[in-house]
Formats: sequence, C-alpha cells, structure tokens
Amino acid sequence: MGLNEDVGRRLRTLRRQRDLSLSELSRRSHVGKGTLSELEGGTRNPTLETLYALTTALGLPLSAVLSDPLPVDGPAPEGVSGSAVTAVLLERYEDEAAVTDVFRISIRAGTVQESRGHVPGTQESLMVLTGTAVVGPPDDTSTAVPGVSAHWRADAPHVYSAPEGDVQGILFVRYPSVGEPAGGAGRRTARDDG
Repeated sequence: MGLNEDVGRRLRTLRRQRDLSLSELSRRSHVGKGTLSELEGGTRNPTLETLYALTTALGLPLSAVLSDPLPVDGPAPEGVSGSAVTAVLLERYEDEAAVTDVFRISIRAGTVQESRGHVPGTQESLMVLTGTAVVGPPDDTSTAVPGVSAHWRADAPHVYSAPEGDVQGILFVRYPSVGEPAGGAGRRTARDDG
C-alpha cells in the first residue's frame, strides 16, 4: 500500500472512530471537504500542513495517520512534504504521559514554512545536523546550527526556515497524552527491533 492509500485509510478510520462527518472534520480543520474526500480515497497527495491540520482537529499526533516506522534494516520510509519541510517518521514512543514522534527533517534553502498550533501542550525540539535553521514562534525565533538544538511550544503558530542553505535535522514532537482510541489506526509504541 502506498503512502496516499495508507494515510487515507488511517484518516478515514480515525474520523469514523470519532463519529465525525467529512463536513464536520472539514470545518474543524479548515481543510476543504473535497480535499478531505480525495485524501481519504487515497487519490490526493497529502501535504505536511494538511495532515497537521487534520490530526490537530482530531486531537492526535501526526504519527496517527502515518505508516509505522520501518525496521532499521528495511527500506527507507516515505516522507511527507510541506511548503519548506519534508519529514520522515523515524520513531513513535508512547507512555501514559505523552506521545513523542521523532522525525528526520529537511528544510529547503530559502523557504519558510508557517505551522499552525498543534494539540494543546505540544512541544517541539529540533537538533540540527547540517545547515542553519530558524525555528519557533514567529515573533521569538531561535537559530540553531549543527550540534545545537532549539525548543519551542508547538501549540501556537511557529515557523521553520533555512535562510543560508538546506538544513537536515532530527525533530522531536511531544504531545501530551492524547486519548487515541485503543486498537485504533495509528496506535503504535516504540519499536522493539532495535
């Protein structure tokens, strides 16, 4: 199953588990009903911004609609791209207090991605591997260089930019306990294969 179909199946399942119509999820997420229908049908490429809008409206972490991280010796997982950022889910760790998604991200040179706030209480940390990243709240950004991390509240608008060249990094997104339905699509814990 490809990324589009997998995301669509998971999104449809999560929406139905919450007893939401397409129209209601469209209203809550500010994603057009036609776009949502195409995403659920697996016929539209999901963007990072759209998936965050939908998962935030569902009260879930982004990893709830993404494929499980693959084993270390398996093929590279597919990434999801936005206007400036491409993210590949590496790991998801869940305990009683929080869900933490770990992504390998790339920020394209000369671009800016504006993200809306995520689930209340969400925090993000970026460890830069290469390049210079400018991240965080639009009015209080932090600059991070290789070996330096930046941390910010992600339940409010925030930005990612790479003003001086491409950036590679590891992004940690920590959501407070999110009440995902037991046995539902996207429910995963840390891998046991490593």
